[in-house]
Amino acid sequence: MAEIKPMALIESMKKKVCEHSDVYFRTNKRTGKVYTGKLCNPSTKEPSAAQTAAKARFAKVTTAVRAILAGSSEQKTQLVAEYKSQTKYGSLFGYAMHKLNGNYDQNGDPIGG
Repeated sequence: MAEIKPMALIESMKKKVCEHSDVYFRTNKRTGKVYTGKLCNPSTKEPSAAQTAAKARFAKVTTAVRAILAGSSEQKTQLVAEYKSQTKYGSLFGYAMHKLNGNYDQNGDPIGG
């Protein structure tokens, strides 16, 4: 197979080209590869109560993880050290979400405090 090298404009794109487009662009920061995807058959139904609750929980956990990473706690120092010694996750935020997600209950509140 031939290797395709996208033009510079496409290399720097992310998300949608315009609001009417259904094609998404994403560049892998580590490898530099550009990926595209198309949103096919999006749901037109209203989200269920469980979906709304999951979205709210995710928002609360995300806010909590961002607060931890913005500070200078011992927990952040430990997360940074663990992140640097692994290769599965490409961002510190993604790694922190993976590690800390289990520390929050169904409502997105910290477990045990």
